[in-house]
Amino acid sequence: MEKRRILLVSNGFYPEISPRSFRATELAKEFCRQGHSVTVLTKYRDHQYSGFQNEFNISLRMWKGPKFPRIPVSGNLFFSKILRGFARILSILVEYPGIEEMFLVKKILKHESGYDLMVSFAVPFPVHWGVAWARTGSHKVATKWVADCGDPYMGDVLDSFRKPFYFRYLEKYFCRKADFITIPVESARPAYYSEFHHKIRIIPQGFDFDLNSNEKPQNITGIPEFAYAGKFLKGIRDPGALLDCLSKIDSPFKFHVFTDQPELLNAYREALDGKLLISSYISREELMKKLTQMDFLINFDNDTPLNVPSKLIDYAITNRPVLNINRTFNSETLYAFLNGDYRSRMLLPNPQQYHISKISSLFMELLQAGS
Repeated sequence: MEKRRILLVSNGFYPEISPRSFRATELAKEFCRQGHSVTVLTKYRDHQYSGFQNEFNISLRMWKGPKFPRIPVSGNLFFSKILRGFARILSILVEYPGIEEMFLVKKILKHESGYDLMVSFAVPFPVHWGVAWARTGSHKVATKWVADCGDPYMGDVLDSFRKPFYFRYLEKYFCRKADFITIPVESARPAYYSEFHHKIRIIPQGFDFDLNSNEKPQNITGIPEFAYAGKFLKGIRDPGALLDCLSKIDSPFKFHVFTDQPELLNAYREALDGKLLISSYISREELMKKLTQMDFLINFDNDTPLNVPSKLIDYAITNRPVLNINRTFNSETLYAFLNGDYRSRMLLPNPQQYHISKISSLFMELLQAGS
């Protein structure tokens, strides 16, 4: 394999726990294992990277920031609600404070050139905007630029507010300049402007894993244990229907939830009386060990083909049955799962297609492809 110079530009990176961080980190490590020269540009975080860089020969450079002040949303309940609303308005109207990433990315890219492949990652989308701004005819930075999009921007249907019309110009700006736009699933293609569909390539999330290490230990307690990991979205990925149903069940069970939104579950703590076990996010390696020990897993469906949660890849790797909670959810399905009847389990694709060695090769193929 010919050795290449590769530049990855991502707001999220190790040890951050997020889909975009996993995406950038797994690709950086795999490209490094293949012998390529890998440079990662990411935001500054107070973390000691010496151990990581000793294991993976990755050049790591960080942009400073943030300089834009963050709006405090804690404190007095009345003022907290006002500030939270103000922050939400600024986010909708001017993508504040994430818009700062556009300027920081442009600035750091001034000093980068001569790469074969550059991959930038969104969210946040201002990372793509900054790359597009920095990349000119005389300063291309890399031979090929791939703009990787985990979720749509203007075509996003999960947010309660649609993006203002003027952001379409920034989306089209980066789409025109990028050589390729990568998205995780074919069903998300309609969320992007049709004039750029010829640039879109389907490359799902990728991880380094061994399927043989995910054998579930025998449940000697006989108490059903199941889990959910991730965020909630009011009215879409909403746990209310499931928790209401669980609150009426007298038999023992353990429902493990790993989330950074525990406040959305507080109303059910007393009703579930120790059956609901809430934890903050843990590392992906720890989480995978936990999920593999479960009898089954929970997925809250987005009810749209445009946004497919990457957690389903991890769920597939664990080889655990998945109960999908969507608009047609009914208690009978839950009772069946609690009794070990998984015939209505969610159908998941073969996890082997998500191995990082295959995913990285799809990116490398873009060096020879024409847009």
